[in-house]
Amino acid sequence: MNFPRLLALLLVLAAGLARPLAGWANHLLIPMDNTQKEHLKAYGAAYWLLGKQVEVDWLLNYRGGAFACDVVAGAENELAVRGVSYQVISEAQYTGILSEIADPNANMDVMKLEKVPKIAVYTPKGKQPWDDAVTMVLAYAEIPYTQIYDDEVLRGDLPKYDWLHLHHEDFTGQYGKFYANYRSRPWYQQQQRDAEAAAKRNGFAKVSQMKGAVTVKMQEFIAGGGFLFAMCSATDSYDIALAGLGVDMVESMYDGDPADQQAQSKLNFNRTLAFQNFQLRMNPYEYEYSNIDMDPRERGVYEDNDFFQLFNFSAKYDPVPTMLTQNHERTVKGFMGQTTAFRKPLVKPDVVVMGENKASGEVRYMHGTLGKGTWTFYGGHDPEDYQHMVEEEPTDLALHPNSPGYRLILNNILFPAAKKKKQKT
Repeated sequence: MNFPRLLALLLVLAAGLARPLAGWANHLLIPMDNTQKEHLKAYGAAYWLLGKQVEVDWLLNYRGGAFACDVVAGAENELAVRGVSYQVISEAQYTGILSEIADPNANMDVMKLEKVPKIAVYTPKGKQPWDDAVTMVLAYAEIPYTQIYDDEVLRGDLPKYDWLHLHHEDFTGQYGKFYANYRSRPWYQQQQRDAEAAAKRNGFAKVSQMKGAVTVKMQEFIAGGGFLFAMCSATDSYDIALAGLGVDMVESMYDGDPADQQAQSKLNFNRTLAFQNFQLRMNPYEYEYSNIDMDPRERGVYEDNDFFQLFNFSAKYDPVPTMLTQNHERTVKGFMGQTTAFRKPLVKPDVVVMGENKASGEVRYMHGTLGKGTWTFYGGHDPEDYQHMVEEEPTDLALHPNSPGYRLILNNILFPAAKKKKQKT
């Protein structure tokens, strides 16, 4: 018997300080606490592993929502190339972690990730570089996606995908209500020409009518088991469009004829996902759709004191919101957008609030279900640019590899990969 080798092995197992020897290194652990150097790329690494048919364990509330999997060929090299921090641990060490997580008194659980979500981003072909945080973080994390827009949605392509992100869209047909400040810009004029051509191509007299039909298709996608994620103006304008189906809510510079002055009274809040009892802002020169979005003058916060808190959910009993709030920080720096924060009294009572600024009465991050599927709304435009202005340069995510705000986006990306557990509450 090789006693020196046996002694060395026993010392390694006892101390747990060195890498296990060959044959004992059975698991990769990707921590997601403050020891992780590349939080955002770690999600891309998990996606890559799933693409290699490797089952990934998402360790909810353990070390910031760590990932773990079996050691497989090429995985360590891939993690190293991406700059993702990881550890190689033994079967005994991993069994100990699972035992710690399984303790009934520990607010932790294991979620099995089993499939590669097929991701679609609803975004126009000519989108501007300042437009969308989600496409930026997908590119940074090296997670592939397919770009679709109105033609693809209306012809019935959505069931091909598991996960749909709504680009910072205006579903009311008012082109972001940029008319007052940007109507002379070439990109604005091109956007309007493209939208009007798409409406005509799809058999609609107005862009607003086409966008209404698109929202219905998306609602059917959710009800059939899809996952929808939206940020900024794609949140409230989506619900406004649903509530106002068949109602002319836009003025003549947008669709060629005056708005229906009785539009407010004709809204149907039973159709919406998240909001009810809101008041439209129908002034075409006002950069706002409704009173869903908190007015900056009443928020009482500024860049240096704008934060929101993530809720703590029971990992064992409420795995869905637990997955969506995994983070290494529970307090997240706020950020503005055309739609920044949702007025809490206008949020429907069955919506799960996951992040809020309670003192200001505003919801920043929330989730709900419809039929067999789910949706998530996230307020604000860019988690690492407090007030990202139109025509500014896009954010360089290499400067923010550990962004808690961007992590919330990527939690949603992996959510459809999970083996579903029945929620107990």
